[in-house]
Amino acid sequence: MTMTEKILARASEKPQLSPGDNVWVNVDILMTHDVCGPGSIGIFKKELGENAKVWDREKVVIIPDHYIFTSDERANRNILVILRQTPIIKEYAMLHLPKRVTAGLERNWKYRCRLVLGTGKLLLKVPPPTLRFVMDGEMPPYLLAKDLILQIIGEISVAGATYKSMEFVGTTVESLNMEERMTLCNMVVEAGGKNGVVPADSTTFKIKTSLLYEPVYSDAHASFLSEYRFDISKLEPLVAKPHSPDNRALARECKDVKIDRVYIGSCTGGKTEDFLAAAKVFVASGKKVKVPTFLVPATQKVWLDLYTLPVPGSGGKTCSQIFEEAGCDTPASPSCGACLGGPKDTYARMNEPKVIIFFSQSVSTTNRNFPGRMGHKEGQIYLASPYTAAASALTGYVTDPREFLQ
Repeated sequence: MTMTEKILARASEKPQLSPGDNVWVNVDILMTHDVCGPGSIGIFKKELGENAKVWDREKVVIIPDHYIFTSDERANRNILVILRQTPIIKEYAMLHLPKRVTAGLERNWKYRCRLVLGTGKLLLKVPPPTLRFVMDGEMPPYLLAKDLILQIIGEISVAGATYKSMEFVGTTVESLNMEERMTLCNMVVEAGGKNGVVPADSTTFKIKTSLLYEPVYSDAHASFLSEYRFDISKLEPLVAKPHSPDNRALARECKDVKIDRVYIGSCTGGKTEDFLAAAKVFVASGKKVKVPTFLVPATQKVWLDLYTLPVPGSGGKTCSQIFEEAGCDTPASPSCGACLGGPKDTYARMNEPKVIIFFSQSVSTTNRNFPGRMGHKEGQIYLASPYTAAASALTGYVTDPREFLQ
């Protein structure tokens, strides 16, 4: 069996799963947020009663991250709905570990969520066929995991992994730190994927946790739907042109694209390592940015890291100091920010080009660049790695980061 098949077999308490089976799996963690969570809670109470209790309050995680730091009444209403659930739900941080089933609630999952909230079980069609991506070769110093996943999505399309598992292996993947592996797995949904997995190794085992877990690996003779192989040593920095994550192009091919904004943030591109990468480019250049450059950390810890962790090769300077010297905007409070398009007083859906929002051409480290996703429906969003985003901020054009890193 594959890694994903083994995890779901354990969760369904079955020794083996056959393709096409519909099975109930035991959910280890249910995770939602301040956009989809309130609606799901409403359905849960409507159908199971106002006094209904969740199956295990220790296993439900609600993260307020989309509609926060705003005066918008509707957004604040969502946060209040979450806060009122504290008698039945416990909020806490979560670490993804091997051999666990995490149900992540997004969009059309609201009705299925009520079942998980009440029973701790989820009906799935299993096993999802697995696509295996073998990435070998030494990772060039001008590439990041964002380039790898843009290469993959460009290869298979935004629908290429629909209801499929994506497994990432190879010497290149083994060399990635945990945050870079998160970048790979975080964007499988942009290919339609059901889940993304990286086999546990020494990098995984270094993560400190009080939770008990057992590593799971694909069998040597496991059946994969397809296998894709890449020599990463030959890969160049990439971007995804408007208006789709699979509209792949070499960054150097877009050098004549003039931009007016750069955004570094989101769950995929706003981690500590992402900001350290951007700071590295600014240090190497010694120049100031030529376009407004906005910084939105993914979490409070990342925000703190920007002000406390020294950037290697900077003489002890922190990211925040380097960003200030380069002329970037002050790091904002952590949130999903402009990635989703939200209240008017945030880095989100604003329809006036004079305000902080993507109206014309911009480079972003976020996940998606569909029309209107991050602001004005005519906005042209180029998805890129933090290296490419920082390099582009310095020139005012989509720029290959090798211009500053070699």
